[in-house]
Amino acid sequence: MSTDKQGTRILARTFFNQLRASGYTPMQIIGIATELLDLVTEDIKGENVAQPTSEARPEFRKEA
Repeated sequence: MSTDKQGTRILARTFFNQLRASGYTPMQIIGIATELLDLVTEDIKGENVAQPTSEARPEFRKEA
């Protein structure tokens, strides 16, 4: 496995583990992953990347 691919895998696993340890459910993590993919897709297309609001995604866990 290349160093870049291994680093990406380690980063993703670390991010996942931190989200789970913070109490996010698997469905919430899927939502986060979907948002990340949407942001990357918009960036690739050269569109303005808008920040989602908590009202737009009420299923996400709100920070205290």
